[in-house]
Amino acid sequence: MRNTPSRNEITIGMNVQIVQKHDQHTGALTDGKVRKILTSSNFHPHGIKVELENGEIGRVQNIV
Repeated sequence: MRNTPSRNEITIGMNVQIVQKHDQHTGALTDGKVRKILTSSNFHPHGIKVELENGEIGRVQNIV
């Protein structure tokens, strides 16, 4: 099982890799900087949902 970062490990402006909803079946990752943290709980099994500065939304898989 993969460990995704918890909410308290993610900060605004941080470089992360997310998986977008339409990429969940392939696992393709998208790089970007966090604009907004959308998940209110500290942990989510599929990753904390964020919005990147380019407007894309997905769940954080890795901190870069």
